[in-house]
Amino acid sequence: MGKAVRLDKFLADSGAGTRTEVKKLIQKGMVQVNGETAKKPELKVDPERDVVEFGGERLGARAEFVYYLLHKPAGYVSATEDIREKTVLELVPKDGRRNLFPVGRLDKESEGLLLLTNQGDLVNRIMKAGNYHEKEYCVTVNKPVTEAFIQGMSSGVPILGTVTRPCKVIKTGKNSFRIILTQGLNRQIRRMCEYFGYKVTTLKRVRIMNLHIDGLEAGKYREIRPEERKQLEEMLSSAKTERKTEEGHERNIHKKNERAGKKAPGSVQGLLSGRQGDHVQRGVRRPVRHSERTGERNRDRSGRQSNR
Repeated sequence: MGKAVRLDKFLADSGAGTRTEVKKLIQKGMVQVNGETAKKPELKVDPERDVVEFGGERLGARAEFVYYLLHKPAGYVSATEDIREKTVLELVPKDGRRNLFPVGRLDKESEGLLLLTNQGDLVNRIMKAGNYHEKEYCVTVNKPVTEAFIQGMSSGVPILGTVTRPCKVIKTGKNSFRIILTQGLNRQIRRMCEYFGYKVTTLKRVRIMNLHIDGLEAGKYREIRPEERKQLEEMLSSAKTERKTEEGHERNIHKKNERAGKKAPGSVQGLLSGRQGDHVQRGVRRPVRHSERTGERNRDRSGRQSNR
């Protein structure tokens, strides 16, 4: 006997829709469990024993999660269906497409690695921005890559009303570089490059966490290997634990700063209030210059500082 789970969670994990969507399907009488119409989303089902049917398809004991690595070519959109464009699911045989959806997305003009699966829970865990999962890209641009460009891209770039996370950027050629991101803003790399006056000419994702594109031709796909799946799960579990620890640490710092009337270290306000490049490490006190000590004494004596 397996572990019993809520019916709505089971359906969502099987790719039938979001938790909200599947609850509506259950309420409309569109889901059967062991031949009987289910009426409550909270109904417990055993994935190893119960048979759940939805839309004429059997999802219960025989339902299996699938995980494909796909090398998306340029010209395809990262969607399950589109009335105008070719979708990545068209690269998978029809009998293998059931309830598949891509984890994340790549722009139509970009190519590279996509993970396709029917397990909704895996998608949620990989896509959660707070987990800081790495994605690696090879990029070419329209003019020579300079050291200043690499430094600027690495340090964080203001786009879409925020500042991108610091990231690793390595020059690989006159007009090319590799970049490793831990977030996925809309057209992030293209917007980052545009900020510095560059235009992306080609963009290829070569890695998602521990999953690599090596040996996979454009337009082809393969199932992920058991060892890849195991390592992926270990990384996701580790990230969850680390995130809880980090969130607890950040809450403690925030409370201490509130009591002291200080801004949180690393906050956008704190960074923007100082001069560019004046990044102060946590726990490291900036030395006081002699001129500042003199200014303090002048203020003590005259009530104002001299502007010389």
